Formats: sequence, C-alpha cells, structure tokens
Amino acid sequence: MKQYTNIELKAELENAGIRGTAQRIAILGFMRENPVHPTAEVVFEALRDKVGSLSLTTVYNTLKLFVEHGLVSMLTIDDTFRCFDGNVEMHAHLMCRNCKKIIDMPMPREVATFLEEIEDFDADEVQLYVKGICKECKIK
Repeated sequence: MKQYTNIELKAELENAGIRGTAQRIAILGFMRENPVHPTAEVVFEALRDKVGSLSLTTVYNTLKLFVEHGLVSMLTIDDTFRCFDGNVEMHAHLMCRNCKKIIDMPMPREVATFLEEIEDFDADEVQLYVKGICKECKIK
C-alpha cells in the first residue's frame, strides 16, 4: 500500500476545495493507506493518540465533508452498519454476513459496459454490494 506524504494529502484536499488542517490530513491519510472500510469510530480510535485535539465529532464531520467532495464514499450496506471507503474508483464490495468484513472487488465488466451504454445520463456513483459468507467464516 502506498504511503502518502502530508504534502500530497494537503494538495489533494486543496484540489477538492478543502482547507488542509492537521486533522483532515491525518484522516485522509488513514483512509488512503488503510483499505479496511472503517467506521468513523475505527478512524477515531486509530488516530486519537496521534493527532492533537481530535474528537469523534471531528472525525464524523470530516468524513461527511470528504463524502460531499468525492474524496471518500460512504457505504451503507445494511441498516445498522455505516462505513467509509477511501478508494473512490469504481468497484464492487463483498460483505460477509458473519464477520462483517468488506472486500473490494473489480466492477464486473457487464456492469461497466451497461453504465457506458446508458444514454443521456452520467452516473457518478454506483454501489454494488454482494452479501454472503467469506472463505474464512465458511471454514470455521
């Protein structure tokens, strides 16, 4: 996984029209470097000892701001689980019903082709979730 510098992260924020504060840089860095589809609470726990004056409210508000500016996406795969994805390229997700792990998968060619063939509509967000049981949980 690529490690990002604070200069790269600040530039990405500024290109999106967002001021690059220390908290925002740290949160964006975590999202880019940890493709684990974290909840806001997971981001907060990972960063709270590393970033001064970080609160859970700051993490929630920052992630919401990032979603609004297209820097991350919010996954609402079911009614009780909301997490975030730092990978904003088009891809699908597999979610294990047992352990709740979410795995990135390339978007199926058929879906990509379908989207390309739609006339008079520019899709800017596609959510494809597949729910089931992962290999590790099937073994247990």
